[in-house]
Amino acid sequence: MEEIFPEVFLIKNKLATKNPIPGYKPFDEELIKLNKKEFRLWNPTRSKAAAAIKKGIKEFPIKRGSKILYLGAAHGFTCSFLSNVIGKEGIIYAIEFSERCFKELIPLCSKYKNIIPIIADARKIEEYFWIEKVDIVYCDIAQPDETEIAIRNCKEFLKPNGYLMLAIKSRSIDVTKSPREVYKNEIKKLKESGFKIIDWKTLDPYERAHAFIIARF
Repeated sequence: MEEIFPEVFLIKNKLATKNPIPGYKPFDEELIKLNKKEFRLWNPTRSKAAAAIKKGIKEFPIKRGSKILYLGAAHGFTCSFLSNVIGKEGIIYAIEFSERCFKELIPLCSKYKNIIPIIADARKIEEYFWIEKVDIVYCDIAQPDETEIAIRNCKEFLKPNGYLMLAIKSRSIDVTKSPREVYKNEIKKLKESGFKIIDWKTLDPYERAHAFIIARF
């Protein structure tokens, strides 16, 4: 077992986080017991953050105690693993627009007390204006203007020198351009808005036509 980032482990070449609720596996993931501790295996084909780690992203800023604004939480798969990483000292403000996904997210939040579910549109920051400043804005929304939405949220909620973690689905942005051209265009937008690109990776073969960008503002 190797700890490759804070609270993120590699066990027999598989990603894992410690399971704070032994026996609980909300997404029927595999559990492994090692050194009297239980771990949840983190599938990179279901989580773009996990895929980015597997692809060798050089920095992963989420750690114990981090405060995160998560745009596009969906049913909470990635949220649940980030929740394990940040521990009781951290918090995730989980924004989701779909009522169906939000209903699936609620039971997870009742177990993981550090995830706050918020049904809202990430374009309308006034719907969750009350949240505190955060260390990380994590954005995974399949919209043509995703990068612009992420930038607006960062300007409103991100602490100085905070991080943006942005999952890009190229086909949602422009189907007429190659994925790599889309990635370069989105990176250019970030740079023009004052972000420093820390690293970025394409996510094939885990996620086709996707990229993951880590930037600092």
